[in-house]
Amino acid sequence: MRISYYPGCTLKTQAKDLDRYARVSAQVLGVEMDEIENWQCCGGVYNTSRDEIATKLSALRALEQAKRNGGKLLTLCSACHNVIKRVNDDAKNDENFCAKANAYLSFDEPYRGETQVIHYLEMLRDEIGFQKIAEKIVRPVKKKIAGYYGCLLLRPSKVMAFDNPENPSVLENFIEAIGGDPVRFPMRNECCGAYVSFKDKDLTAKRSRLVIESAESAGAEIVVTACPLCLYNLRKNGGGKIDVVYFTELLAEALGVKENG
Repeated sequence: MRISYYPGCTLKTQAKDLDRYARVSAQVLGVEMDEIENWQCCGGVYNTSRDEIATKLSALRALEQAKRNGGKLLTLCSACHNVIKRVNDDAKNDENFCAKANAYLSFDEPYRGETQVIHYLEMLRDEIGFQKIAEKIVRPVKKKIAGYYGCLLLRPSKVMAFDNPENPSVLENFIEAIGGDPVRFPMRNECCGAYVSFKDKDLTAKRSRLVIESAESAGAEIVVTACPLCLYNLRKNGGGKIDVVYFTELLAEALGVKENG
Protein backbone atom coordinates (compact mmCIF):
# COMPACT_ATOMS: atom_id res chain seq x y z
CA MET A 1 0.00 0.00 0.00
CA ARG A 2 1.24 3.47 -0.92
CA ILE A 3 -0.02 6.57 0.81
CA SER A 4 0.85 10.27 0.73
CA TYR A 5 2.52 11.35 3.96
CA TYR A 6 2.73 14.72 5.70
CA PRO A 7 5.52 14.72 8.34
CA GLY A 8 5.39 18.30 9.64
CA CYS A 9 8.16 20.51 11.00
CA THR A 10 8.74 18.98 14.42
CA LEU A 11 9.26 15.50 12.99
CA LYS A 12 12.22 16.89 11.05
CA THR A 13 13.78 18.46 14.14
CA GLN A 14 12.96 17.64 17.77
CA ALA A 15 10.69 14.65 17.07
CA LYS A 16 12.78 12.68 14.58
CA ASP A 17 12.24 9.45 16.51
CA LEU A 18 8.48 9.65 15.99
CA ASP A 19 9.02 9.86 12.24
CA ARG A 20 11.87 7.43 11.66
CA TYR A 21 10.41 4.60 13.72
CA ALA A 22 7.12 5.08 11.87
CA ARG A 23 8.88 4.74 8.55
CA VAL A 24 10.85 1.57 9.34
CA SER A 25 7.78 -0.03 10.90
CA ALA A 26 5.66 0.84 7.87
CA GLN A 27 8.13 -0.97 5.61
CA VAL A 28 7.70 -4.16 7.62
CA LEU A 29 3.93 -3.77 7.46
CA GLY A 30 3.91 -3.33 3.69
CA VAL A 31 3.22 0.41 3.60
CA GLU A 32 5.14 2.92 1.47
CA MET A 33 4.93 6.40 2.97
CA ASP A 34 5.35 8.89 0.13
CA GLU A 35 6.34 12.22 1.65
CA ILE A 36 4.55 14.93 -0.29
CA GLU A 37 6.72 17.45 -2.11
CA ASN A 38 7.31 20.99 -0.90
CA TRP A 39 5.12 20.69 2.16
CA GLN A 40 5.02 23.65 4.53
CA CYS A 41 4.29 24.04 8.23
CA CYS A 42 0.66 23.26 9.05
CA GLY A 43 0.59 26.27 11.38
CA GLY A 44 0.80 24.21 14.57
CA VAL A 45 -2.50 25.53 15.94
CA TYR A 46 -5.88 25.59 14.23
CA ASN A 47 -7.16 29.15 14.04
CA THR A 48 -10.83 29.21 15.01
CA SER A 49 -11.53 32.58 13.39
CA ARG A 50 -13.91 32.02 10.47
CA ASP A 51 -12.30 34.88 8.55
CA GLU A 52 -8.76 33.52 8.89
CA ILE A 53 -7.56 32.07 5.59
CA ALA A 54 -3.79 32.59 5.31
CA THR A 55 -2.67 30.31 8.16
CA LYS A 56 -4.66 27.42 6.70
CA LEU A 57 -3.39 27.55 3.14
CA SER A 58 -0.36 25.32 3.67
CA ALA A 59 -2.60 22.55 5.01
CA LEU A 60 -4.87 22.99 2.01
CA ARG A 61 -1.92 22.64 -0.38
CA ALA A 62 -0.96 19.34 1.25
CA LEU A 63 -4.53 18.10 1.06
CA GLU A 64 -4.86 19.02 -2.60
CA GLN A 65 -1.61 17.27 -3.46
CA ALA A 66 -2.77 14.12 -1.67
CA LYS A 67 -6.04 14.31 -3.60
CA ARG A 68 -4.05 14.03 -6.82
CA ASN A 69 -2.04 11.09 -5.46
CA GLY A 70 -4.49 8.53 -4.22
CA GLY A 71 -6.89 10.61 -2.16
CA LYS A 72 -5.50 9.80 1.29
CA LEU A 73 -3.12 11.81 3.47
CA LEU A 74 -1.25 10.13 6.33
CA THR A 75 -0.31 12.21 9.37
CA LEU A 76 1.62 11.35 12.51
CA CYS A 77 2.04 14.38 14.79
CA SER A 78 -1.13 14.94 16.82
CA ALA A 79 -1.02 18.70 16.28
CA CYS A 80 -0.54 18.39 12.52
CA HIS A 81 -3.33 15.85 12.33
CA ASN A 82 -5.68 18.13 14.24
CA VAL A 83 -4.93 21.18 12.09
CA ILE A 84 -5.03 19.40 8.74
CA LYS A 85 -8.20 17.47 9.45
CA ARG A 86 -10.02 20.57 10.67
CA VAL A 87 -8.91 22.57 7.63
CA ASN A 88 -10.15 19.71 5.46
CA ASP A 89 -13.51 19.94 7.22
CA ASP A 90 -13.58 23.68 6.50
CA ALA A 91 -12.96 23.02 2.81
CA LYS A 92 -15.79 20.50 2.80
CA ASN A 93 -18.40 22.34 4.86
CA ASP A 94 -17.60 26.08 4.90
CA GLU A 95 -18.48 27.57 1.51
CA ASN A 96 -17.04 30.97 2.39
CA PHE A 97 -13.65 29.52 3.34
CA CYS A 98 -13.64 27.13 0.41
CA ALA A 99 -14.33 29.86 -2.13
CA LYS A 100 -11.75 32.30 -0.75
CA ALA A 101 -9.02 29.67 -0.29
CA ASN A 102 -9.47 28.25 -3.78
CA ALA A 103 -9.51 31.74 -5.29
CA TYR A 104 -6.20 32.48 -3.59
CA LEU A 105 -4.47 29.20 -4.45
CA SER A 106 -5.82 28.83 -7.99
CA PHE A 107 -5.69 25.03 -8.20
CA ASP A 108 -6.38 23.50 -11.61
CA GLU A 109 -9.51 22.07 -10.01
CA PRO A 110 -11.13 23.54 -6.86
CA TYR A 111 -10.39 21.58 -3.69
CA ARG A 112 -13.52 20.80 -1.66
CA GLY A 113 -12.33 18.44 1.06
CA GLU A 114 -12.11 15.29 -1.03
CA THR A 115 -8.97 13.92 0.68
CA GLN A 116 -9.28 11.44 3.54
CA VAL A 117 -6.99 12.43 6.40
CA ILE A 118 -5.68 9.39 8.27
CA HIS A 119 -3.58 9.32 11.41
CA TYR A 120 -0.91 6.60 11.62
CA LEU A 121 -2.84 4.92 14.43
CA GLU A 122 -5.95 4.87 12.26
CA MET A 123 -3.90 3.29 9.50
CA LEU A 124 -2.75 0.56 11.87
CA ARG A 125 -6.31 -0.03 13.05
CA ASP A 126 -8.36 0.41 9.87
CA GLU A 127 -6.04 -0.17 6.91
CA ILE A 128 -3.76 -2.93 8.24
CA GLY A 129 -5.56 -4.33 11.28
CA PHE A 130 -4.16 -5.03 14.72
CA GLN A 131 -4.48 -8.79 14.24
CA LYS A 132 -2.14 -8.68 11.24
CA ILE A 133 0.26 -6.49 13.18
CA ALA A 134 0.25 -8.96 16.08
CA GLU A 135 1.20 -11.73 13.66
CA LYS A 136 4.37 -9.82 12.67
CA ILE A 137 5.60 -9.16 16.20
CA VAL A 138 8.97 -10.77 16.92
CA ARG A 139 9.86 -9.02 20.20
CA PRO A 140 6.71 -8.53 22.29
CA VAL A 141 6.93 -5.47 24.55
CA LYS A 142 5.88 -7.23 27.74
CA LYS A 143 5.36 -4.22 29.96
CA LYS A 144 2.48 -2.33 31.52
CA ILE A 145 1.97 0.51 29.06
CA ALA A 146 -0.27 3.55 29.44
CA GLY A 147 -1.54 5.12 26.22
CA TYR A 148 -1.79 8.89 26.51
CA TYR A 149 -4.12 10.45 23.94
CA GLY A 150 -4.07 14.05 25.10
CA CYS A 151 -6.67 16.31 23.54
CA LEU A 152 -5.71 16.94 19.91
CA LEU A 153 -6.43 13.48 18.52
CA LEU A 154 -9.88 13.34 20.05
CA ARG A 155 -11.32 16.84 19.94
CA PRO A 156 -13.43 18.33 18.47
CA SER A 157 -14.90 14.84 18.36
CA LYS A 158 -17.36 15.34 15.48
CA VAL A 159 -14.64 16.64 13.16
CA MET A 160 -11.80 14.38 14.26
CA ALA A 161 -13.94 11.21 14.38
CA PHE A 162 -10.84 9.44 15.67
CA ASP A 163 -12.25 7.45 18.56
CA ASN A 164 -14.69 7.75 21.44
CA PRO A 165 -13.48 11.00 23.06
CA GLU A 166 -14.47 9.90 26.55
CA ASN A 167 -13.47 6.26 26.35
CA PRO A 168 -10.96 5.77 23.49
CA SER A 169 -9.47 2.37 22.78
CA VAL A 170 -7.15 2.54 19.76
CA LEU A 171 -3.96 2.96 21.82
CA GLU A 172 -4.95 0.15 24.17
CA ASN A 173 -5.65 -2.15 21.22
CA PHE A 174 -2.31 -1.14 19.72
CA ILE A 175 -0.53 -1.97 22.98
CA GLU A 176 -2.15 -5.39 23.08
CA ALA A 177 -1.11 -6.02 19.47
CA ILE A 178 2.59 -5.42 20.27
CA GLY A 179 2.42 -7.74 23.28
CA GLY A 180 2.00 -5.18 26.04
CA ASP A 181 -0.42 -4.91 28.93
CA PRO A 182 -2.53 -1.77 28.37
CA VAL A 183 -3.10 0.43 31.41
CA ARG A 184 -6.19 2.63 31.37
CA PHE A 185 -5.87 5.65 33.62
CA PRO A 186 -8.17 8.62 34.34
CA MET A 187 -6.00 11.33 32.74
CA ARG A 188 -5.32 9.55 29.45
CA ASN A 189 -7.55 11.86 27.40
CA GLU A 190 -6.92 15.10 29.33
CA CYS A 191 -4.77 18.01 28.15
CA CYS A 192 -1.15 18.23 29.32
CA GLY A 193 -1.28 22.03 29.15
CA ALA A 194 0.97 22.38 26.10
CA TYR A 195 -0.72 25.38 24.54
CA VAL A 196 -0.46 27.54 27.65
CA SER A 197 3.20 26.73 28.30
CA PHE A 198 4.41 30.21 27.31
CA LYS A 199 1.68 32.02 29.18
CA ASP A 200 1.50 29.90 32.32
CA LYS A 201 4.39 27.46 32.80
CA ASP A 202 3.20 26.54 36.28
CA LEU A 203 -0.18 25.39 34.96
CA THR A 204 1.47 23.32 32.25
CA ALA A 205 3.77 21.70 34.81
CA LYS A 206 0.81 20.95 37.07
CA ARG A 207 -1.25 19.41 34.26
CA SER A 208 1.66 17.26 33.09
CA ARG A 209 2.42 16.04 36.60
CA LEU A 210 -1.21 15.02 37.04
CA VAL A 211 -1.03 12.91 33.89
CA ILE A 212 2.13 11.10 35.00
CA GLU A 213 0.86 10.61 38.55
CA SER A 214 -2.38 9.19 37.18
CA ALA A 215 -0.53 6.71 34.97
CA GLU A 216 1.82 5.76 37.78
CA SER A 217 -1.06 5.19 40.20
CA ALA A 218 -2.65 2.83 37.68
CA GLY A 219 0.54 0.74 37.58
CA ALA A 220 2.07 1.87 34.30
CA GLU A 221 5.75 1.30 33.56
CA ILE A 222 5.78 3.31 30.31
CA VAL A 223 3.63 6.04 28.80
CA VAL A 224 3.26 6.24 25.02
CA THR A 225 2.05 9.20 22.99
CA ALA A 226 1.81 10.45 19.40
CA CYS A 227 2.30 14.11 20.27
CA PRO A 228 5.72 15.81 20.41
CA LEU A 229 4.35 18.57 22.64
CA CYS A 230 2.90 16.06 25.06
CA LEU A 231 6.11 14.02 25.16
CA TYR A 232 8.18 17.13 25.90
CA ASN A 233 5.90 18.30 28.70
CA LEU A 234 5.46 14.90 30.30
CA ARG A 235 9.19 14.24 30.29
CA LYS A 236 10.05 17.70 31.59
CA ASN A 237 7.43 17.85 34.33
CA GLY A 238 6.76 14.22 35.14
CA GLY A 239 9.64 13.78 37.57
CA GLY A 240 11.30 11.02 35.56
CA LYS A 241 9.48 8.25 37.40
CA ILE A 242 8.00 6.76 34.24
CA ASP A 243 9.58 6.73 30.81
CA VAL A 244 7.58 8.55 28.11
CA VAL A 245 8.15 7.43 24.51
CA TYR A 246 6.54 7.66 21.10
CA PHE A 247 4.24 4.76 20.24
CA THR A 248 6.19 4.26 17.00
CA GLU A 249 9.33 3.45 18.98
CA LEU A 250 7.61 0.56 20.74
CA LEU A 251 6.14 -0.58 17.43
CA ALA A 252 9.59 -0.66 15.84
CA GLU A 253 10.96 -2.52 18.86
CA ALA A 254 8.20 -5.12 18.71
CA LEU A 255 8.68 -5.60 14.95
CA GLY A 256 12.42 -6.08 15.48
CA VAL A 257 13.53 -3.01 13.50
CA LYS A 258 14.26 -0.48 16.22
CA GLU A 259 17.99 -0.63 15.51
CA ASN A 260 17.28 0.41 11.93
CA GLY A 261 15.59 3.51 13.27
